[in-house]
Amino acid sequence: MTAYSLHINGSERHFATPRETSLLHLLRNDCGLNGPKYGCGLGQCGSCTVLVDGVAARSCVVPAHGVAGRHITTLEGLGTREAPHFVQQAFLDAQAAQCGYCLNGMVMTTVALLARVPDPTPEQVRAELSHNLCRCGTHLEILDAVQRAARRSAEDRP
Repeated sequence: MTAYSLHINGSERHFATPRETSLLHLLRNDCGLNGPKYGCGLGQCGSCTVLVDGVAARSCVVPAHGVAGRHITTLEGLGTREAPHFVQQAFLDAQAAQCGYCLNGMVMTTVALLARVPDPTPEQVRAELSHNLCRCGTHLEILDAVQRAARRSAEDRP
C-alpha cells in the first residue's frame, strides 16, 4: 500500500492504495465521483478525462500515487446543477449530448483548452477534441458548444 494525499475538487483527501490503482478507479470507487467514465481503459477514448493542475489527463492510465499532492478537478468540481460552469452551460445550451458517455471528456478537454487558448479557432477546437471519441454523432453540437463557451469566456474577460 502507498499512502499519499490529493487535492480533489478543492478538498484535500488522504489515501492508502495499492501502487497499481489508477486515478480513475480511485475517483470512482473511493471518492464516489462518477463524472469520469471508464471507456477503453487505455487512455485513448477520453471519457475518463480529468484536470491535473489544470491540464487534461486520461485518468485511466495515471497511477493515483503518481499525482500525489496535485490538484485534481473532475466534472463534479466544475459547477453544480444550480450553477453550472460556463462550459457545462454551453454544452447544455447547444444540446451537445445524446448518450452522454463522451461528454465528461469533451467538457474537461474544453475547459483545459479555453484556459490555454481563450479564443480558439474551429481548427484548434477540432484538433483538441480529435482524441475524444463520440459514437452518437453529436459532433456538430459539440463543436458549437465549444464555440459558445469561448464566446462566453470572452464576454467575461475584462
